[in-house]
Amino acid sequence: MIATPVSFTSKLPQVGTTIFTVMSKLAADVGAINLSQGFPDFQAEPALFEAVERAMREGHNQYPPMAGLPALRQAIAAKVQALYGRAYDPDSEITVTAGGTQSLFTAIAAFVRPGDEVIVFEPVYDSYVPAIETVGGKAVAVPLTFPEFSYDWAAVKQAITAKTRMIIVNSPHNPTGSLMGPADLAELSALVDGSDIVVLSDEVYEHITFDGVRHESLARHDALAARTLIVSSFGKTYHITGWKIAYCYGPAALMAEFRKVHQFNVFTVHGPSQYGIAEYMQEPRRHLGLADFYEQKRDFFRAQLDGSRFELLPCRGTYFQLARYDKISDLPEAQFAEWLTREAGVAAIPVSAFYANGRNDGVVRFCFAKKEETLAAAGERLRRL
Repeated sequence: MIATPVSFTSKLPQVGTTIFTVMSKLAADVGAINLSQGFPDFQAEPALFEAVERAMREGHNQYPPMAGLPALRQAIAAKVQALYGRAYDPDSEITVTAGGTQSLFTAIAAFVRPGDEVIVFEPVYDSYVPAIETVGGKAVAVPLTFPEFSYDWAAVKQAITAKTRMIIVNSPHNPTGSLMGPADLAELSALVDGSDIVVLSDEVYEHITFDGVRHESLARHDALAARTLIVSSFGKTYHITGWKIAYCYGPAALMAEFRKVHQFNVFTVHGPSQYGIAEYMQEPRRHLGLADFYEQKRDFFRAQLDGSRFELLPCRGTYFQLARYDKISDLPEAQFAEWLTREAGVAAIPVSAFYANGRNDGVVRFCFAKKEETLAAAGERLRRL
């Protein structure tokens, strides 16, 4: 290990290695079934790989445009309009990014300045707060109500100050699987009306909602769409999380600022993949069928825990299932997740990792974006506890 003579003050003194990396490494070290980190253990359709390979062989291996391949941006615009009834200009209002995390960081960096406040909702996905703090902002956390994980709009109203620059919402919500409804959009719109608050909407699980409930994108709402940058992810939609390709869309004036940061922190995204995805998107069933696909996996996994001592919380979207474990152990969540990985051979994520104060409700998160045989093997181990 190389010692450095350089003295410095960390921008993120409280930040260590992300819980996802920690739990996935532990699972690999002890040979546990990894239901912690949110990635599938199955392949995407061969047609997608073939489209990308064809693009490579046809010579599409140099820089694509900074904002993304025009054909891909046009395909995104067509999908958004078909789903949510709103037209976004592919040239000025859509940008292809190197994953959802880069979209989120870029949006935050574009609008949040030192001293600005950003309202987030706990349990909060772990990249939001470090991004806010990196650019000198302050995250103001408002808890979702437990155990429904619904929004307390009266608390949000109290949290808004003259320093509030942005509000970040996430639906379908990671880690809880809860959804925003039309009433939530109306409440949010009323709170930001007449302000200069930018809304950042993390909608990477937009196609994964269950029981016939539609996803309420902020793109559906006239007033919110006018002040919102929306993030979605090809990784979540097409089972290719390792490709790290996503996109952000919003009003042209906001997107112009977003691109000023985007062009200097990543500039552009892997070209052949953009060609391949643009071709693959021409068949809408590939995203329209995702809810049914994952609903079957949700129901299969929940059935595997029948007869266990876990208490399953509602899961209305995403590919995550929360479970209480108080009938099994009184350990704090982080310790229980480690024990579960080492002793039961199944890795999960402690929901306490999504709270700044490490709040413990005795709940862990399982990922069910797995093959049935993986879920069945995990279920068999979990039922023994």
